[in-house]
Amino acid sequence: MTDPAEPTPPPIAVWVVEDNRALRRSVAAAIDAGDGMACAGAFGSCEAALVALETAPVRPRVVLMDIGLPGMSGIEGIRRFRTAATGSDVVVLTVFEDEDKILEAITAGASGFLLKGSRLDEVTAAIRLAAEGGSPMTPRVARRVLGFFAAGPASRPDYGLTEREWQILQLLAEGLAKKEIAGRLAISFHTVDMHLRHVYEKLHVTSATAAVAKAVREKLV
Repeated sequence: MTDPAEPTPPPIAVWVVEDNRALRRSVAAAIDAGDGMACAGAFGSCEAALVALETAPVRPRVVLMDIGLPGMSGIEGIRRFRTAATGSDVVVLTVFEDEDKILEAITAGASGFLLKGSRLDEVTAAIRLAAEGGSPMTPRVARRVLGFFAAGPASRPDYGLTEREWQILQLLAEGLAKKEIAGRLAISFHTVDMHLRHVYEKLHVTSATAAVAKAVREKLV
């Protein structure tokens, strides 16, 4: 008597967040045609995807996210998805390949980074790799990341940050929100906000993403 066949695992649920309608449709079609995966949602903005996430019967296993989106940026979208959809991996699919964008995406929590010139079979292969716990990257992006770390400064520049400011910058780079940083350090939200304003001034940046990208690029954290 033979053992019954093992049940077929459910397909990898993939969401696509891309404002270019033609590209969004072609990527969604390639996902549906791929073995063991299905495009469970396709959206033109992060806002629309996050609203759909609130009532989605099945959370996406992998999210393909553009960076240059109308309204909320893909960088912020990565952070929101990593918080709201625990267990989902976000793979960036974008035209940007400069170091700042790569570092911002990685520090925001992206699991992979693909360029829009990638073939559709490369995109589906990246989805499988991300679902298996890997970090897919196109070779050009991987070389930039490796080159950045190889050529990084040997010593940490001195921006005159206080010990508390260093602590907050480190926690920010770890992906904590202001409220979480306040709880970790047992200080008020407004105190965290005040320290962050000082960090921005000293690093000559204007946002949390820019501060984290600079901190990673210059090995401050």
